[in-house]
Amino acid sequence: MDHLKEWLTLRRRGLDPAAVQAGLDPPRGVLLTGVPGCGKSLVAKALAGSWNLPLVLLDPARLYGPYVGESEHRLDQAMDTVAAMAPAIVWIDEIEKGFAPPSGGDGGVASRVLGTFLRWMQERPPGAFVVATANDVESLPPEFLRKGRFDEIFFVDLPQAPERAEIFRLHLAKRRQDPSTFDLKALAAAADGFSGAEIEQAVAGALYRAYAGGRALATQDLAAELQASPPLSRTRAGDLALLRAWAQGRARPV
Repeated sequence: MDHLKEWLTLRRRGLDPAAVQAGLDPPRGVLLTGVPGCGKSLVAKALAGSWNLPLVLLDPARLYGPYVGESEHRLDQAMDTVAAMAPAIVWIDEIEKGFAPPSGGDGGVASRVLGTFLRWMQERPPGAFVVATANDVESLPPEFLRKGRFDEIFFVDLPQAPERAEIFRLHLAKRRQDPSTFDLKALAAAADGFSGAEIEQAVAGALYRAYAGGRALATQDLAAELQASPPLSRTRAGDLALLRAWAQGRARPV
């Protein structure tokens, strides 16, 4: 995600008090869309750590209540909390599940909540940097995608071979394995089309396989686990093609 990291490094300067005097607008946020399991949610957590800011999780599903006016009140409370904590990273995971276009069968609650949230997105307090993720970006209302809601939209695709090798190295080390004893280059090639999350599950599954056999984990165990579990990019190749087609001209690559 080199392009995204560079972009975020530049925007971090916009939170400095002196930035206003230089004519800079405070950064507003990013929308991350793309292949599931490729680290979109991890960006929000890592960003809060690298910017040394609090991380606020806004779960749209928890905004809705059974009583008249309760949903709007919950949203107002959440926005007041964000304003009190700013500067902060506001993380909205799978935003399309909470702010999809209203269906009209809820008495207009979803429409009012959506309108209130869009207004807050436009007039949010300085320092409230939103990191929103979406797996199905086409289900979002078009109002979310216009300039002013987010500074930029990034498309997160599947990791390339060097990145897959690094993902193997990280997860092997996390599970107390010595990465230098594995053929990471061969594993990266065998994992072509796998997401980061799928590689992590392959490592975990291979470790179970080796432990059950009473032997140390080996490259062959990992390769066998990869072969036994086809990735989403193969089982849902059509969906991935549609995602990539949508991103052309609409989103920046990470």
